[in-house]
Amino acid sequence: MKEEKYNAKSSNIDESSMESDLTFGQEAEGQEAAKDNLTETECVEKDDFQELQEKYDELNDKYLRLHADFDNFRKRTMKEKADLIKNGGERVLTDIIGLVDDFERALNSLHCSEDKTSILEGIDLIYGKFVGFLAQHGVKEIEATGQVFDPDKFEAVTTVPVQNPAQSGKVIDCIQKGYNLNDKTIRFPKVIVGE
Repeated sequence: MKEEKYNAKSSNIDESSMESDLTFGQEAEGQEAAKDNLTETECVEKDDFQELQEKYDELNDKYLRLHADFDNFRKRTMKEKADLIKNGGERVLTDIIGLVDDFERALNSLHCSEDKTSILEGIDLIYGKFVGFLAQHGVKEIEATGQVFDPDKFEAVTTVPVQNPAQSGKVIDCIQKGYNLNDKTIRFPKVIVGE
């Protein structure tokens, strides 16, 4: 009976050790499988990370190039604007030099000539040439006299009483002419308004 108990105990021990060996073996296999899964997961994560890093580097490079291109464009346009402001009136000034020559000839004629009518004709020609020059460059005189007064178009210097009620609220006289440059008012006419 002692042997049976001993055998039973040893068989219980053997069975329990076998179970624990099996459990330990399964755990070991599970851990190895988990390690394999982790390794595969780590590999996938590393590949994804490298792929994302490459995309990031590519986008960052594109951004830096675009930023540099924009900065160069901004500097170039600023330089072009400065040159335009500095030399923008060159064409106009080149065209006006001819008028200065005409005025110089007229002044010389004034000092030397006794015939005032020919001098007046010469000055009238120069004036006509100058008005043509302004029109060629887009400058037009603003018609004021007889127009209904509009504070957005005219600058009223004073008002005068009028006898004719039809002239009330209209421009009676223009003290200083006004001019438009390509539909933009560059100088408002100074006018007298009837009341």
